[in-house]
Amino acid sequence: MRMLVVEDNPALADGVGRVMRDAGHNVDLAVDGEAAMSALAAGKFDLVLLDLSLPDIDGLDVLRMIRGRNLDTAVIVLTARGALDERVRGLDLGADDYVTKPFEVSELEARVRVALRRLAGQRSNVITLGRVAFDVNGRRATLDGRQIEFPKRELNVFELLATRAGKVVSKQQLRDSLAAFDDDISDNAIEQYVSRVRKRIEPTGLRILTARGLGYTLELPEA
Repeated sequence: MRMLVVEDNPALADGVGRVMRDAGHNVDLAVDGEAAMSALAAGKFDLVLLDLSLPDIDGLDVLRMIRGRNLDTAVIVLTARGALDERVRGLDLGADDYVTKPFEVSELEARVRVALRRLAGQRSNVITLGRVAFDVNGRRATLDGRQIEFPKRELNVFELLATRAGKVVSKQQLRDSLAAFDDDISDNAIEQYVSRVRKRIEPTGLRILTARGLGYTLELPEA
């Protein structure tokens, strides 16, 4: 999927861009409203992550332009504006979702997945992993219909592994998923979270394998 990140904070823009590229998306960056409008005029994007507080043009005006041109593009608004009337205004103008700063990477990734599935016409938000079902929308894992309880950061680890089941997830991807962009999480902390998740999912038949020097893989149980 091709994605445009519109954000004037360089560190945040680079961080979001890196996470989305790691998730397999083709990402372009725009530092202000004019750059965003130029990029949108020059090419088609599947999704726009749009900051509202831009230095030149209000993000809502960029959103208004996107919808005024009838562009078939999902838009997730990223903003520090938490007031209800601002959120309602953005949604009324055609935003698909709204994420308030500061946010955790795992929440943003989940909302992006939901928006892109909606764009593709996929109705199911549930990933089936043997006897385990993971509802991406509700961020809820169940074993034979009974909920598996995860503390917040362990849930982030499981979500990232579950949505990439069978693929290697690096420690950097886990670090990004566990932390807000200004947090610092050590490799030892990541290993501890993975170890705890391993113990919680032992009864399900799922296994977390270590790919030395690369990361971790969630292995599905044999049929």
